[in-house]
Amino acid sequence: MVEKIQYPIKIDLNQFKLHIDVKNKIKLTLHFDSPSRRFYLSLIAFVVNQMKKLGKVTSIPLQEHFELLALLNKTVGSSAGSSEKENLLPRIYMKWKGALPNLEEAPLFRILGMRKEYDEGAGRTYQFPDAEKDSWANLFEYKGSGENVRLKFAIDKIGATLNDVVIIYEDSLNGEAWEKFVSSLKGKHENLPEAEAIQSLPKVPETPPSPMERQKTPRQGVHRWAVLVALIVVIAVAAALAMWKLYLKPVPDKKASMEKMVFPLPDKPSIAVLPFTNISGGKESEYLGDGLAEGIINGLSKSEHIFVIARNSTFTYKGKPVKVKRVAEETGVRYVIEGSLQQEKNRVRITVQLIDALTGRHLFSERYDRDLKDVLTLQDEITMKVLTAVQVKLTGGEDARLRAKGTKNLDAFLKLSQAREHYQVMSKEEQALARQSAEEAIALDSQYSAAYALLAVIPYNETFLGVHKNPREALERALEVGKKAVALDDSSSHAHTALSFLYVALREYEKGLLEAEKAVSLEPNSAWAHHALGSALMFAGRHEEALPILKKSLRLSPIAVNCNVLVFLGNAYRELGQYEEALATLKKVLQLCGSDHLLGHLALSITYMLIGLEKEARAEASEVMRIDPNFSVERYMKSVPLVDQSRKDRHADALRKAGLK
Repeated sequence: MVEKIQYPIKIDLNQFKLHIDVKNKIKLTLHFDSPSRRFYLSLIAFVVNQMKKLGKVTSIPLQEHFELLALLNKTVGSSAGSSEKENLLPRIYMKWKGALPNLEEAPLFRILGMRKEYDEGAGRTYQFPDAEKDSWANLFEYKGSGENVRLKFAIDKIGATLNDVVIIYEDSLNGEAWEKFVSSLKGKHENLPEAEAIQSLPKVPETPPSPMERQKTPRQGVHRWAVLVALIVVIAVAAALAMWKLYLKPVPDKKASMEKMVFPLPDKPSIAVLPFTNISGGKESEYLGDGLAEGIINGLSKSEHIFVIARNSTFTYKGKPVKVKRVAEETGVRYVIEGSLQQEKNRVRITVQLIDALTGRHLFSERYDRDLKDVLTLQDEITMKVLTAVQVKLTGGEDARLRAKGTKNLDAFLKLSQAREHYQVMSKEEQALARQSAEEAIALDSQYSAAYALLAVIPYNETFLGVHKNPREALERALEVGKKAVALDDSSSHAHTALSFLYVALREYEKGLLEAEKAVSLEPNSAWAHHALGSALMFAGRHEEALPILKKSLRLSPIAVNCNVLVFLGNAYRELGQYEEALATLKKVLQLCGSDHLLGHLALSITYMLIGLEKEARAEASEVMRIDPNFSVERYMKSVPLVDQSRKDRHADALRKAGLK
C-alpha cells in the first residue's frame, strides 16, 4: 500500500498534488487544480518515471515521446490546446519558460497550506522570501527551444535522490503507477469524440443557383473578395497588435524598479551578462556556453565607457530560472544579456538577447547558426553589437583591444574553461587539476596567453595551501610563466594581473603596482584587476589609496563577493584608525563566506586586540585553532608581504597576546 513508506516527495496522480517535505529544507504542497495544470503535473510524473528508468537526475527530451504527450494533452489536459506537434511542443516550452521565473504567481499550480495569522482577513496574500522561493522554484528546469524541449525535475538541488520520489496512482507506486495511469488515459481517449467532429461546422448541402443568382455571381464574387481582403487586414492588424503587446510593449511587472536597486545605477551604460543556458546537456557544451558568456564579459570590460558586472556574480544565477528585473535590481544595472547554446555534432546554434530592464524592451534578439570551429569568433561579434545597441562609442585603442583574439583552437579554449572551473575551488586537489588542464590547453596552443596567465597564478594559491616546500622558488618559476603570458599578449589584463600578484608576493611592490595599474587600464571593469591593485596598495602601506579601489572591486562583483577583498578592506579601515568600519566589514566576511574563513578570524583577532577587547580577540584566536590546529604565527607572518616591518611586528604581537603561538 502507498502509505506504508514515507517519501519526502510524492507525485499524487489521484488528487493531482505534489507533496514536498524534505527535512529542514522545504515543506510544501502544490495543487495542479485545472485541466491544463493537471497536464503539467503529468509531465513531471513522466519526467520522474524516465529519470528512474535511467537511474539518474537528468533532462528528458520530450520530442521523442510526442504520442504520449498528445495523449496526456487530450485526456487530463482536456484538449486545452492543439495536440499537433507544431503547436504542442512550443506551447510546453513557452509555458514553462514564461512561468518558471515567478512560480508563485504563475498559472502552473496553486500553493496550498499558506498559513495566516488570526484575524488577518480572507483576502490577504503572502510573499515568499527569495531564499525560500528559490529552494523550490529551482526544482523545475527546462531547456531547449520550441522544437527541442527538455524538462528536468531537479530534486538534487534540494539534496533529494530518486529514491526519495514516488509516483502514486490508485494503490500503485512508481513505474507500475505510471503504466496504470497511462492505461486509464488510453481508455478515456478511445471514448473521446473525434477531433474533427468537435472542431468543424456541419456542412450545408449545396443547391444549384437560380438564373437570377447566376447573374449576381460576378458581383458577389467581387463582394466576397472585398470581405476576404478586409478580413485578412483585420487579422494582420490583430496579429501585429498581439506581437507588439507580446514582444515590444513593456510589461509593467517585468520592468526593474529604480527604487528596488540594491546599488545606484552607474552614470554610464551598465550591463550584466548571464551564463548561457546549455540546451544540449553535456560538459563540453557547458564549457562552451560558459566560455562564450565570459568572453563577452571580458570584451565589454575593456571599455571605460561602460560598466560590466563580473563573471563571479552573474554566474551565481547559473541553472536558476531568474527574472531579468531581479538580476537588474540585485546587481544595480540597466541592461541584461541572456542567451542559450545548443550543440548538434559539429554545428552550434546560439541565441542572444539584450534587454533594457527599466523598460522591459528587447534591444535586440539574434540567433546564430555556426560551425563549431567558428564559434570563437562569435563573442567579438556579439560584443560589438551590444556596444552599438547601447550607443557606446569606442576609441581606436579600445576597439583594437575588444577585437583582440585569444585562441582559434576550440579544444584549447575548452581546456582553459575546465581549468578555470577547477581554479575557483581553493583546495590542493582542485589546484592540481587546474594546473593539468591549463598545461593541456598550452599543449594544444603554445601561443595561448590566457592559459599561461592562469597557470602563473596557480602557485600563488598553492603557497597559501602549503603545497610547496620552498614557496619562493615556486613563485619565481610562476613569475616566468606570467612574463610569457604578457609577451604573447601585452593587451591582456589577466596576464598583467597575474604578474601583479606574483611581484607583490615576492615583495617587489613597485613592479606589482605598475602591473596592477596596467591591468586596470586595459580592463576598467575587471573586479580581479581592482583586487590586485587594492591589495598591492595595502601591502605597500598606502591604505587610504587602497580603500576606493577595493570598494570598486566589490561593486563590480556585488553578489559573489570576494571575501579576501573584504578582508583587505577591513584591514585598510583598521590601519586608518576607523575601527567601527573595520569590525563591521570583517564580521561581514564571516556572514557571507562562512565561519571557517581563516583570514577573517585572524583579521578580527588583530583588530579586537588593538582596540583593547582581549576577550573577543581570544575568541577569534580559538576559532583560528579550530580551523587550523597547526597554525603558527611565525609561518603566517612570513606569508604576509607587508612592506612595513613595524606593522608586521605589531600584528604578530597582537596574535600572540590573543593566545596564538
